[in-house]
Amino acid sequence: MNTLEQIHEEDLQRLKSLRYMDDDFMTVCLADNFEGVELILRIVLGKRDIKIKSVRTQEVLKNLQGRSATLDVHAVDSDNKEFDVEIQRKDAGAGAKRARHNSSLLDAHILKSGEETEDIPDSYVIFITENDVMKGNQPIYPVERYITIGENKVLFGDGSHILYVNGKYRGDDEIGKLMHDFSCTNPDDMNFEALAKRARYFKQDEKGVATMCKIMEDMRNETALRNAKEIAIRMIKAGKMSLQDIADYTELSLETVKELESQTVQFA
Repeated sequence: MNTLEQIHEEDLQRLKSLRYMDDDFMTVCLADNFEGVELILRIVLGKRDIKIKSVRTQEVLKNLQGRSATLDVHAVDSDNKEFDVEIQRKDAGAGAKRARHNSSLLDAHILKSGEETEDIPDSYVIFITENDVMKGNQPIYPVERYITIGENKVLFGDGSHILYVNGKYRGDDEIGKLMHDFSCTNPDDMNFEALAKRARYFKQDEKGVATMCKIMEDMRNETALRNAKEIAIRMIKAGKMSLQDIADYTELSLETVKELESQTVQFA
């Protein structure tokens, strides 16, 4: 077996183990999957009337300072409410400040020029975490702002909502069944067909498998390019090699190395 065949076989084995709890696989399965996204939001939010009119995956949002966040799934419903659904397998990636950052970016992109702030629709940032990051043994943890009036707390009602969904939860209810499906590797063992049929396509259908293998190949190439650029930047900063030598060493084009040098000088 040559190297390419070995890599392809490894991709096929990895594909078998992928779950919705793996963000790359989830975003592929939910791309343009209005039925699947509606199912998730209806169960998590307990609202049966949610009707999605737009779904975008791996969307990059930036603030005025150029700081960005890549939203796993960005959806908009018929009432123009905006939803950001994030998968976090590592506890560190689901911190409170991360939720605040995503919420602020989402809000900043909702309000258009000339619109009144009071007209801004509700926004929801939903973290589906592999572990129970809040340690409360609850299926869902809603995060809301409150006004403290004496000893009383009243809901602020600014329309900004953050929710944490416990991926470890396995209760005999819809959220428990949904979290089972998010951790399930076999589509035939899933509870919800809206999720199972997309997973089945990318895991079992010949065209779907080919598409997924191409995506994994592109991800490897992107990772290799990113690593090469990081090495080149460190070498440029060290100043011990010519740009041509750096290009030869990292297998980047000389034009790319020159661009990296220009960016390094600009932000030094």
